[in-house]
Amino acid sequence: MNAEFTSLFQQLNTVILGKETVLKQLIASILAGGHVLLEDVPGVGKTTLATSLAAVLGLKYQRVQFTNDMLPADLLGVNVFMPSDGSFKFHPGPVFNQFMLADEINRASPKVQSALLEAMEEGQVSVDGTTHRLPKPFLVVATQNPSEQLGTFPLPESQLDRFMMRLSMGYPVEEAEKMLYHMGDRRQLVHKIEAVGTPEKLLQWQAQVQQVTVSEAVAAYIYRLVAATRRAGVFALGLSPRAGLAVANAAKAWAFLEGRDFVLPEDVKAVWVSVGNHRLQSLQQQNSSKVLAEILGQVAV
Repeated sequence: MNAEFTSLFQQLNTVILGKETVLKQLIASILAGGHVLLEDVPGVGKTTLATSLAAVLGLKYQRVQFTNDMLPADLLGVNVFMPSDGSFKFHPGPVFNQFMLADEINRASPKVQSALLEAMEEGQVSVDGTTHRLPKPFLVVATQNPSEQLGTFPLPESQLDRFMMRLSMGYPVEEAEKMLYHMGDRRQLVHKIEAVGTPEKLLQWQAQVQQVTVSEAVAAYIYRLVAATRRAGVFALGLSPRAGLAVANAAKAWAFLEGRDFVLPEDVKAVWVSVGNHRLQSLQQQNSSKVLAEILGQVAV
């Protein structure tokens, strides 16, 4: 790992304690050009993580609290009539930031979720028939609470598929939690984070990740893993080719973080569960992450 990424992780670790693997997976997803879904209980630091990440990457950031009365215009922006010359001027919404935190995304209506879907997939939005390009880089980190169902609109499969990874921070380990109590308010630490990256540098890193090679042998290994989900008998549908491509791209980013320009099976294993767990529906109420981990142990390299 080069000095820039070492510095990046060191700064994040001063605020987010004991979550090195989650942080690395999150950074890998960003380097691969993906969006991330953080699914966790309240109070474990999802918003703090997103704020810290935006700061260390040097990105223009905005948090949006999703609610059931939210309208697409609240997210995308509106055309405002200008009496001075009789024209309409577009006022961009929060989606035009380089880094947007969609807090409690499953509280928004399907219409709002659909508006965000276009932005995530196409890098552009349509308002009153006019298409507006989003800035580059553009990154969405969305959160949702898995234990709350009242007043929520579960994300459809097409929306879930737009997230490269679904990650869960979980509760901190004992030593990290005690350190957290000693530190007090982490928001003060976030303000002390120094930017390691810039928007231009992130785009450069993402371009370098795309140059990382996947050999025929590793591509065949990814295929065997993906095909195993279609034969497992516990999922309504197996992983799609798009999901397999997401595994390959995430593995490229992981290899890049490791300082290599080629992917090893170990890189695939590192991202496999997080890339696939939200794309699968179990027929037998089994935990999809657990089944994916079992497949990882069964499929030969």
